[in-house]
Amino acid sequence: MGRISFLAVVALLTGACASQRLAGSDLDRVSRPAFISRIELEAGPHSLVFREDSAYKDKLKKLEPKEADRRLQAKLTAAVTRFEVSERLRVNTFRQLPAERPWVDTLDPARVATILESFLVQEVPANAPDYDLLTRLGADSVVEFVIQDYGMRSVKGRAGAYMRGYARMFKINGRAEIWRRPFQVDRVTEGGEHLDPFKVGKDPSLFRQELTAMLDVVAAQFAEELRPPDRRPGAPPPPEGDSVHTTGRELSAPPKPAEPDLAPGELPDP
Repeated sequence: MGRISFLAVVALLTGACASQRLAGSDLDRVSRPAFISRIELEAGPHSLVFREDSAYKDKLKKLEPKEADRRLQAKLTAAVTRFEVSERLRVNTFRQLPAERPWVDTLDPARVATILESFLVQEVPANAPDYDLLTRLGADSVVEFVIQDYGMRSVKGRAGAYMRGYARMFKINGRAEIWRRPFQVDRVTEGGEHLDPFKVGKDPSLFRQELTAMLDVVAAQFAEELRPPDRRPGAPPPPEGDSVHTTGRELSAPPKPAEPDLAPGELPDP
């Protein structure tokens, strides 16, 4: 079984996207939360590999970098649907929460999707829904996950997956936020194992494996933050500052198939 060693830096953004920790007293005032996960319209997946990194120029031969990125992007799109990406983040966060209030009183996600008219198989709503509709089901708050950008990028011949977005929790009445956590995970910046774009072009599941592992790391971090320290007896206080780092995290991953490298310039048409 192969292993992916994640430095998994969940980097916080600044300015308008500043983080806000969840306090136990705020959570005590929540009685009926609803969980929503969505991907913004132009979020991806994007391929920023060949146009932004000239290291592949010789391998591309006569293939234009823009066209190579278009073909790779089509492969990334086929590897995992937007619906799967957003749902994995929501489901894996929720399943790690303790069986206690308010989480045991969370609205049925199927009812939430139905009333928001987002019960789709392959897609998720790009624009923020009308959350006031959830009050008809008795919801008083929303836990929302939003992916703003994801795909593949490369620097100096080393490629990898990346993803950024934010999570927040807010009261429906007045939209007062009680928790916010922007995140950015970038395997290239972390120094992760090279994800060969030519191999991904032949076997898109390699991108799927890396992206889903990243989603699981972020989901675990969200689940931790949705359990405030004062709701966890004996837990140490959160670290000072706005940055959250999870280092040395080991994630299991299926072994990569021993596929031969594609010939130079060979990136299959979608």
